[in-house]
Amino acid sequence: MTDIIKHECGIAVIRLLKPLDYYFKKYGSWQYGLDKLYLLMEKQHNRGQEGAGLGAVKLEASPGNEYIFRERAVGSGAIADIFSKVHSSFRQFSEEQLKDIDFVKKSVPFASELFIGHLRYSTTGKSGLTYVHPLLRRNNWASRSLALAGNFNMTNVDEMFGQLIAEGQHPREYADTFVMLESIGHYLDREVQYQYDQLQSSNLSGQQLSHQIEEKLDIPFLLKRASKIWDGGYALCGLIGSGDAFALRDPWGIRSAFYYYDDEVAVVASERPVIQTAFNLKKEEVHELQPGEAFVVKRNGAISLHQIQEKKEKITPCSFERIYFSRGSDYDIYRERKKLGELLVPKIIETIDDDFDNTVFSFIPNTAEVAYYGMQQGLEDHFNHKKAQTILEKRDSLSKEEIDAILSKRVRSEKVAIKDIKLRTFIAQGNARNDLAAHVYDVTYGSLRRGVDNLVIIDDSIVRGTTLKQSIIKILDRLDPKKIVIVSSSPQIRYPDCYGIDMSRMSEFIAFKAALELLKERSLQHIIEETYKKSVAQKYKRKEEIINHVKDIYAPFTDEEISAKIAQMLTSKDIKAEVEIVFQSIEDMHKACPNNSGDWYFSGNYPTPGGNRLVNSAFINYIEGAENITRQYALNFNKNKE
Repeated sequence: MTDIIKHECGIAVIRLLKPLDYYFKKYGSWQYGLDKLYLLMEKQHNRGQEGAGLGAVKLEASPGNEYIFRERAVGSGAIADIFSKVHSSFRQFSEEQLKDIDFVKKSVPFASELFIGHLRYSTTGKSGLTYVHPLLRRNNWASRSLALAGNFNMTNVDEMFGQLIAEGQHPREYADTFVMLESIGHYLDREVQYQYDQLQSSNLSGQQLSHQIEEKLDIPFLLKRASKIWDGGYALCGLIGSGDAFALRDPWGIRSAFYYYDDEVAVVASERPVIQTAFNLKKEEVHELQPGEAFVVKRNGAISLHQIQEKKEKITPCSFERIYFSRGSDYDIYRERKKLGELLVPKIIETIDDDFDNTVFSFIPNTAEVAYYGMQQGLEDHFNHKKAQTILEKRDSLSKEEIDAILSKRVRSEKVAIKDIKLRTFIAQGNARNDLAAHVYDVTYGSLRRGVDNLVIIDDSIVRGTTLKQSIIKILDRLDPKKIVIVSSSPQIRYPDCYGIDMSRMSEFIAFKAALELLKERSLQHIIEETYKKSVAQKYKRKEEIINHVKDIYAPFTDEEISAKIAQMLTSKDIKAEVEIVFQSIEDMHKACPNNSGDWYFSGNYPTPGGNRLVNSAFINYIEGAENITRQYALNFNKNKE
């Protein structure tokens, strides 16, 4: 993706199912769980580079000793920072003490059986250490303590906030992270109290009573009650201080989560290949958590799956996970990305008039490389078919030399653009800044025949188009191609996201800007005004009643008309080559990624009612010039009641 967007936090949970001395004897270290968590987090570092955190729970900690631990840091080096701090805490102990497992279990911090890790990208404009997961809710009752981390964005924070108020709470923060923590924490408190009341008539007291409560905690029940009104995409995981662990996925299947367990360990992560790599597993050994399902590990190590919220009739896993966010090393994602490239071949052939002799193919940036391989394979298949057809048609008149010449033809591919260095463009202003941005990429001189060759470059997606206009098209034009064709392996991004991707403002989308320009050119400005009035008229309706009228902005135009306008808008006056932009169709995207049907950023078909409320508010904010106000769609609960 040439326009980098913040997205998709990463989660990881590890529960050791054997005593620490088991791992010390078998693997030579009681830090086995900690080391595996580090690997899981590093393998997901692309999912969050604003901050990272880890939490741990120690089983059977004696009174007077800490049982729940947390370390967090901000910045791109946060993973290294937090693990350095954890390991530095071991230096206070002697080598002999660190080899004494009984001492380690009692006295060494983070020498635990339960671990939770998080990689953060903020999508709400709220950043800093306060917002880095895991969030922690401490209590002297271990069963009431909670560490929570997740990959989520909720669209109905106002309702969730109101529910807490209705329960008698006084929430201290109006943000989905803290509201979710307090919501689950509230029902955890109620579950503990219920078990306490049930056991009051028994002869148990003190620690015996506490342990009985801990054993009887009904995690699925409290998750079901807490998540009843949630609207949004989430993959949520948590540790309870008494030793229970859980992971929960939203019933629409928007956010991803995978799990694995054997007799030694249970693990959850945002992506399948990171678990495979960390534990050397085959694809079929790692399972996907189903929509609305929870993976629960009890204090005693018992593992179970529970349907917490009913799986929606139409599940909509995020397609961007397949196109861009997740690691391309996943078995299925690798093939899907190749298919995305292959399905673009008919459109590409049309743009170059089937002229393979005078066309060079390449990709930019590196995240588009797999789609490029698929495109190359599709082009080779087409080219080979043409060669075979030519030989068959002229088989009686072709000489051996002519046949050799036909068979020797290849699809021309070159490494045309290279991201050379990360220039510090903030040191310059105005035109100087734009000039520096134009040098972020370097070109391979001599890779094209000047004035003769077409150049086809594949990208995985185009959001704002800023990098294309300020940098990529300019540097490609230095090679003097006859024509530049930018190919996007994803469809046109037209609508904001509200489930965990930092795409919340209409002005971010070059497709939206292109549609507005076309409306003005064709004297259809009344559609903009009508759409605004329709949006304002339903501003304070219940989210279930809101309709996405922003679709009306795009309705008068074909995809090709909008693509042509985008190309025009991204082509500076100083560009000599003809520029054309080709987008994947939504239909072909679904063919390539058949199991991830979530396409709301392309189609405007939001899976939850809160999505329509978001796009409604985003359009109003654009028209009224209020886009920079954080989370306008999450209206204050009290104001809604006025």
